[in-house]
Amino acid sequence: MMTYLASQIGFGTSWMNPFSVAVAQGIAGVPVLSGALFRVVMWATFVGAGIAYTMWYASRIKRNPAASLSLEADEYFRKDIAEQQARREFTLGHWLVLATFVAGIVWIVWGVVVHAYYIPEIASQFFVIGIAAGIIGVIFRLNGMGVNDVAAGFREGLRDIVPSAMIVGMARGIILVLGGDDSASPSVLNTILHHAGQALDGLAPMLGAWLMLVFQTVFNFFISSGSGQAALTMPLMAPLSDMAGVSRQVAVLAFQLGDGITNSVIPTSAALMGVLGVARVSWPVWIMHIWPFWLITFLLGTAFVLLGVVYF
Repeated sequence: MMTYLASQIGFGTSWMNPFSVAVAQGIAGVPVLSGALFRVVMWATFVGAGIAYTMWYASRIKRNPAASLSLEADEYFRKDIAEQQARREFTLGHWLVLATFVAGIVWIVWGVVVHAYYIPEIASQFFVIGIAAGIIGVIFRLNGMGVNDVAAGFREGLRDIVPSAMIVGMARGIILVLGGDDSASPSVLNTILHHAGQALDGLAPMLGAWLMLVFQTVFNFFISSGSGQAALTMPLMAPLSDMAGVSRQVAVLAFQLGDGITNSVIPTSAALMGVLGVARVSWPVWIMHIWPFWLITFLLGTAFVLLGVVYF
């Protein structure tokens, strides 16, 4: 919740997200990154709700650890923590590893902002950070680390992430079975998109805006990529918003929230399944935990879309 859920709240409600908001606004013919004040208020509301829910859950589990849904899965990490606590000395080597990680994050931010780095480049950067940290660990013999231990650590990391990668591949297979995600080619997805769009024609503005949110929420199961979903849906949703009597900014808002909110629950999200794999939390356990908060975010999303009809 402190890592993945926080990132998805930031991604899904951002006023400056270049991969969803800017792309969708560009396709819809809306000034890029316009409506920022409205989205800043929305972002603050969602972030506040996420912090409150996380703190509530953390305090409840602190009082009664046995109530944790991931109690058995956490046993792996409890053992590791116990071993680390037996070696509490924080040496120069540890500081260098920490500095390497911080420098790597700065490098990533610089690359994204200045050179528009995306997933392949960022993955390569993290790989370099890992190699550098391993070399430092060997030089300073951190926890008795040798060259073979670096390779063993890499192998253990792969062991945690490979099952999630298999699930991501299967999720991609769903899209291929439905005909792919090319907006210019005949496919089941494009047929669904066309008929869903036609169903919005002639509806009251409030109802039409809310149904746009519902549609984008459901459609995100098939296309979890923000920019990919924008490319497929916005060419149809933007003109339909004109017919429904709502601003195209509201169509972008419905896409933004529909795409962002569901990323915390759908099994076709590569990021979610990867994070759950590393944390050793199964998807059913995660859903049992997160569905109340997902419902809260959907209701908040509904409120902001309806407010958007009035505001824009």
